[in-house]
Amino acid sequence: MDRTRIIFLSIIGVTAVAVLGIFLFRPRPQPVVGLIGSEKQPFFQDERVQAALRRNGLDVRVQKAGSREIATAFNLREYDFAFPAGVPAAQKIQQQYGISTSYDPFFTPMALMSWRPIAELLVQQGIATNEGGYYLVDMVKLLPLLQNGTRWSELPGNTVFPVNQSILIRSTDVRKSNSAAMYLGLMSYVANGSNIVQTLNDARLLMPFLSGIFLRQGMQASSSQEPFEDYLVKGMGHSPIVMIYEAQYIAQAALGDATLLPDMVRMYPSPTIFTKHVLIPFSEAGHKLGQALENDPELQKLAIEYGLRNSNLAEFRRFTAEHNVRLPETIVNVVEPPSYEVLEGMIQMIEQLYQQQGGQP
Repeated sequence: MDRTRIIFLSIIGVTAVAVLGIFLFRPRPQPVVGLIGSEKQPFFQDERVQAALRRNGLDVRVQKAGSREIATAFNLREYDFAFPAGVPAAQKIQQQYGISTSYDPFFTPMALMSWRPIAELLVQQGIATNEGGYYLVDMVKLLPLLQNGTRWSELPGNTVFPVNQSILIRSTDVRKSNSAAMYLGLMSYVANGSNIVQTLNDARLLMPFLSGIFLRQGMQASSSQEPFEDYLVKGMGHSPIVMIYEAQYIAQAALGDATLLPDMVRMYPSPTIFTKHVLIPFSEAGHKLGQALENDPELQKLAIEYGLRNSNLAEFRRFTAEHNVRLPETIVNVVEPPSYEVLEGMIQMIEQLYQQQGGQP
């Protein structure tokens, strides 16, 4: 065998061993298991998200549960992280487990979906304003209609939706879903004279109204996606106004599948309330995940594709403009939810009323 060939084969052999060594001995992604609110499941199921997490050395597996359940019904020490929606649930977890660290990788405002005829009817009543591409709803002016059980047919000059239904905002089940809990927190603020409810004694005074906005809806979904899908499919008669996460609308608009009809419109409550998605770590792997979600540019961009706002404001504006989603430049009138103890107390009061009235479990 000539010397050139020996050298060539030696190089091939060394290269093969090096490649095999890289393959065999490269670090495997670290397993990470956590509990998440159901609204984040599509994000974590996205293979692009999983690939980005693996590049950060993490093999993430998630289980979904209601944010209230995450805070109350699990031994979270068995997980690497908990990732509920909403600050109150996160605060409860941190207090219960004595954890001071948390990560806030993204958030979304609460919004309303409605129909142009209804939105313009509310403009006519002096309750809403057309901002061009979306509407603002003055929740203080809407409050008496909700409190008094006013029916659509009773609105002066209503020729577009003269039905005998009570004016309601359809939501999820407040006993199970964070989006409904945020609706409860928002309406408790408005009904309490534009003040955050501080004590359960104050909450009890508001309970006839606050329980009514949920009890009068009848059967309610446990997942925030269900009422939004009903809105998309069942029309104005079934879902005149629906409480959603803004992120749900943005993600749907980005699909470009013609599901959103021209008469489907977004309305922002004024004041509104933000849902922050707060990750609480229980292990070093949980810390690494929180840091990756907050800091990795690829993960930030992918979160925006699911409609979630984060620190990359320029990318969020670029993405929404690309998909012709008109948004408020800034959302100024934002209130904080009540403390976990007060919010949970209100939910328990409503739960008791459900049971007394033989409502759904």
